[in-house]
Amino acid sequence: MSSRMVLRCTNSFALFRHKFNGHFFPSIYLIDVSSLTRHVSSTTALSFCQLQASKLHDSPVTVASDVRYGGKQIISVDSALYDYILSNVREPTILRELREETATMRGSHMQVSPDQAQLLAMLVQILGAKRCIEVGTYTGYSSLAVALVLPEGGHLVACERDGKSIEVAKRYYDRAGVSHKVDVRHGLAADTLKSLIQKGEICRYDFAFVDAEKRMYQEYFELLLQLVRVGGLIVVDNVLWHGRVSDPLVNDTKTLSIRNFNENLMEDNRVDISMVPIGDGMTICRKR
Repeated sequence: MSSRMVLRCTNSFALFRHKFNGHFFPSIYLIDVSSLTRHVSSTTALSFCQLQASKLHDSPVTVASDVRYGGKQIISVDSALYDYILSNVREPTILRELREETATMRGSHMQVSPDQAQLLAMLVQILGAKRCIEVGTYTGYSSLAVALVLPEGGHLVACERDGKSIEVAKRYYDRAGVSHKVDVRHGLAADTLKSLIQKGEICRYDFAFVDAEKRMYQEYFELLLQLVRVGGLIVVDNVLWHGRVSDPLVNDTKTLSIRNFNENLMEDNRVDISMVPIGDGMTICRKR
């Protein structure tokens, strides 16, 4: 976007931030690119004006504030756009029924979204996975999505500590005809993973999904790295934690745990990673 294009979009830039991309701006009004270049570089000025243009026109586009990314634009997902995304998910009837029943239960926000479940199932299919682990099953939506695409003879270890949630999950496994593929482990996930390691299951799994106690993420990950084979995937949910991970003023225990986990993954040469802004954020890790 050129300076002229920005100016045509906005005409003026009022009430802009005092600080942007590490620069402090004077509190003046009716600012444009040319005026801003008296205070900062033309690149920073243009990037700032792009950001203001998107805000003033209620645009669904968000512009990266860091000029090193070249004014990269991404789509901001509002409720209308998210409804559209969900309308393009191929959700099997049995999964829809489970989702709707779970929506009436306490803690229903813990269930993964249909677009997340669809991605998990596709990853399993692309990988050709036969042996999978899920850490945190809740009522079984994501594990059912995975079990439905596992081949006959496929095996999924589903770890869940809440007995009532397991009852719901098992009922839907039965209805879907996949109970023979799912090995439900009632108890603490870390204990189950350690038990699998002790039984010689090291490097015998193709795929793992983590959506459980956030303060345990690093421990789960270390255990799963032992169980998943080279080339296998570990997918971790809630890595954006409702946006709290990017807010330096939020420092509760769970947020700190996820933030530290994300930072550790960036430096972990044992895996290749890709953080995906779907649902509450998922990081896909491929074991090297």
